[in-house]
Amino acid sequence: MSIATPDRIKVLWFLPTHGDSRYLGTSEGGRAVDLPYLTQVAKAADAIGYYGALLPTGRSCEDSWVVASALAPLTQRLRFLVAVRPGLQSPTLAARMTSTLDRISSGRLLINVVTGGDPVENKGDGIFLSHDERYEVTREFLDIYKAVLRGETVAFAGKHFRIEDGRLLFPPVQTPHPPLYFGGSSDAANAVAAEQIDKYLTWGEPPADVAAKIAHVRGLAEKAGRQVTFGIRLHVIVRETNHEAWADRPPDQPPGRQHDNRGAEGFRAHGFRRPVAHEPASWRPPRQARNQSEPVGWRWPGARRRRHRPGRRCGDSCGTDRRIPAHWHR
Repeated sequence: MSIATPDRIKVLWFLPTHGDSRYLGTSEGGRAVDLPYLTQVAKAADAIGYYGALLPTGRSCEDSWVVASALAPLTQRLRFLVAVRPGLQSPTLAARMTSTLDRISSGRLLINVVTGGDPVENKGDGIFLSHDERYEVTREFLDIYKAVLRGETVAFAGKHFRIEDGRLLFPPVQTPHPPLYFGGSSDAANAVAAEQIDKYLTWGEPPADVAAKIAHVRGLAEKAGRQVTFGIRLHVIVRETNHEAWADRPPDQPPGRQHDNRGAEGFRAHGFRRPVAHEPASWRPPRQARNQSEPVGWRWPGARRRRHRPGRRCGDSCGTDRRIPAHWHR
């Protein structure tokens, strides 16, 4: 099997380091994750010709850096989109980790900059900053991180970081650094994306919303004298016919209510079950609620209701022969 795509489109797969499930938005057919299974998925994506694979981040997932390090020697071309977490990592330590993984993978590392996260999870990791403060941290972090990866010796004194004689002895393969990916919709997020990021990611929202978001970020980047490319995250239901695919679309209500019958003890105060380690994540409402229950052309945006933002949490299914997540960017 082979996949032929235009050069300007790069398609990424997904590595379900939180566990996998057969159906979108439900634990039915779920399985625990282990290294042999992740190896199988990574090798298949590598052989078919996918550009790379996203590894999610969060406490309900296995650590993305460790998993990518384990899988890199077992693949040939597949790139690994791994998260750095400003506020959880020192920028100089993150630069050393980035350079090392880029070197041992022969330049196959992609970086997903993840500022956000669930407030409860943030507190569990010792982060008690407000939304805007977290983006202040991200901006300072990236200033240091990128400079160190460029080979500069860094002295920095900011609101959140102080660095003296920050440097990197073993440079990355990719220059000046592996590509930086990022997703976020707030004004603070868009400003960081325009100033610092190479690839801006969005969900598969209604086309007009996506177009407006891209135009806004592109305009901010142009004012900053930069160019940003864009990507979108989609989930695909694959069947023999279009009719069968639409018929197998999940019911338009929270799967946490409809499908998940594992007991009320698993539900939080707002009524929806939160994911735990090695279990497929059930639905939780998006930060910006939209009516996405109706198809747009041949595209059904309702999958976004059952998934989290790119890189934010572990909420995807590898899909086996049922639902297949795919990611593309220019």
